[in-house]
Amino acid sequence: MTLHFFNARLIDPEAGTDTAGTLNVAGGRVVARDAPPEEGAQRVDCGGRCLAPGIVDLGVQVGEPGARHKESFRSAGQAAAAGGVTTFITRPDTNPAIDTPESLEFLRRRASDEAVVNIHHMAALTRGRAGREMAEIGFLMDAGAVAFTDADHVVRDTKVFSRCLTYARSLGALVVGHPQDPGLSAGAAVTSGKFASLRGLPGVSPMAERMAFDRDMALIEMTGARYHADQITCARTLPALERAKQNGLDVTAGVSIHHLTLNAFDVGDYRTFFRLDPPLRDEEDRLAVVEAVASGLIDILCSMHTPQDEESKRLPFEEAAPGAVGLETLLPAAMRLYHAGAMGLAQLWRAMALNPARRLGLDCGRLSVGAPADLVLFDPDAPFVLDRFALRSKSRNTPFDGARMEGKVLGTWVGGRQVFAAEER
Repeated sequence: MTLHFFNARLIDPEAGTDTAGTLNVAGGRVVARDAPPEEGAQRVDCGGRCLAPGIVDLGVQVGEPGARHKESFRSAGQAAAAGGVTTFITRPDTNPAIDTPESLEFLRRRASDEAVVNIHHMAALTRGRAGREMAEIGFLMDAGAVAFTDADHVVRDTKVFSRCLTYARSLGALVVGHPQDPGLSAGAAVTSGKFASLRGLPGVSPMAERMAFDRDMALIEMTGARYHADQITCARTLPALERAKQNGLDVTAGVSIHHLTLNAFDVGDYRTFFRLDPPLRDEEDRLAVVEAVASGLIDILCSMHTPQDEESKRLPFEEAAPGAVGLETLLPAAMRLYHAGAMGLAQLWRAMALNPARRLGLDCGRLSVGAPADLVLFDPDAPFVLDRFALRSKSRNTPFDGARMEGKVLGTWVGGRQVFAAEER
């Protein structure tokens, strides 16, 4: 299909620009910018709204296999399309874990058959994510794994982890770490401090993140592996991240939208939708991390989509399962940062589309000629009140339920094919 998007506000994270213009699409790719429409092209009037590359969401949990009642590839794909996410990368924290080429091939077929967006997959770093024996990294790469991680199961054995990193380095594989010291973090539900004490909740010091990150950086320096920290949420970790980059280590870092827009006080009266891993941080940490994303020190902004059913959340706060859905709320939540003046749209899309695509070696996340026509049309100023029961995910555990938000997705295209169109009201 040939398309001509006009009257658009083009958000180009590669050039760092936010300008009026037009976009021509043919054969599933961008073929021209600011050019007349091709003969027979379908004209799409953007109405002065923003047209940007589709979001690339790194680190999404889908319940297949083992927890399809929480999220399926079909429901996750629908939620992603409605949220402007055209590509997402799944985590291997399933039951069983994705640690063999056969299980990965099953996942790839399911995703291809069921989802309307592009899906890539991370595989487990160790067998069963148990941290004792290295997974078949080479065979898993051949089967299509784009990165390797044990997700929130930190590899405690330093020798095992160093061997995994050394082998990954020999293959050029990307390892995704979860910088949380497992000893200090065990049993914790919130960040330690006065608020945690007043609520009587078990807390963890922000130093648990810093200590784990320091260990990982020492091993990266020793092995030379490619490494991505899935979430950096504390101010104390930022100097160590900056030093690692200055020292030439192949290191990137990410953070979830929840840690950029919420803080520890949002837990309020034991609201379990705010029970996350790592836990929400103090406001000073939140502001420091926002600045790190704006400056580019933290490279990637993601949803860290973690669906949990009602039974997992209707428990005492410290017993409730951690995590929140985010595929459909990532874009409007990110607009909070835009409207607060913390960063521009091009900066946000650098972190939400361009950087994750580059880190994984994907050719999406751009508006340049030749790039895939994975696009999102959205109105950054459209106000609404979020109703979690209107979400397309099977699980609806969002901390933004009932929140006043701005930013609505109007249309989503994957390879030039429209996969979502907002209902007109």
